[in-house]
Amino acid sequence: MVFGGTGNVGRRVAERLARAGAAVRATSRRPRTARLPAGVEVVTPELDTSGALDGVEAAFLMWPFHSAEPARPLVDALKRQARRVVFMTGGDARPGVAPELQPTPVARWHATVEHLIEQSGMEWTILSPSTFMANTLWWSEQIKAGDVVRGAYGSLKTVPIHEDDIAAVAVHALAEDGHAGRRYTLTGPEVLTQEEQVRIIGEAIGRPLRWHELTREEERARLLADPGFPDGFVDELLDGYATLIAAPPPAVSTAVLDITGAPATPLSAWAAEHAAGFGGEPR
Repeated sequence: MVFGGTGNVGRRVAERLARAGAAVRATSRRPRTARLPAGVEVVTPELDTSGALDGVEAAFLMWPFHSAEPARPLVDALKRQARRVVFMTGGDARPGVAPELQPTPVARWHATVEHLIEQSGMEWTILSPSTFMANTLWWSEQIKAGDVVRGAYGSLKTVPIHEDDIAAVAVHALAEDGHAGRRYTLTGPEVLTQEEQVRIIGEAIGRPLRWHELTREEERARLLADPGFPDGFVDELLDGYATLIAAPPPAVSTAVLDITGAPATPLSAWAAEHAAGFGGEPR
């Protein structure tokens, strides 16, 4: 069972499992438009759907909710069927720290789900990925409109990861023994500032893109004026950026290579793959 089967990572998990010949069931709120490979059974994510979990031996789970409330019934339902669960955590949840002591609401939600899974009796593996490369698509409208990306904290360093690298690790953890009770920190191959990421995207689409630094208040006003960005998340995002920029630089993990045998994908390759999303020519 792949939860979030049409998401950035879940879709790739389902596709990889299907190519490997596994029997796959995936959740989607719009099954008719899921466009998953032939042979993948698509169901809605409501667990009271008759038979949704029948026969499920292993599950890939991510957490899209702005609350941990649905976690207990979900984990209870899973453990009655599945032997193994791979959970993609998020929110910078700190390992080994109780949910109530986590630094942010998002971290608390994810840590709560982690705790329930760890106490469930199922074999579990936790995947803790760094920033998705797909997050750079937040800049797509600015890039389509010109050669300047405006934002705050351009010197913020992250280690962005290709979503397919996360999926590759998830499939290994779902299909192989030896991953139970492990927590894997997954990163891309290079530490990059936001300014450097913009430059790399520009190189991929053949345009000299540059970063224009905004103050925090200017960025806050810009985000609040964006109808597609949730107002309630603006300060939380900016607070998170401020915390990260004051912290030590992030480290590069070798987990993708260690588990899959293939090196993590650089942003330059991801950007070339997604050039059309920034107004460039498809490659």
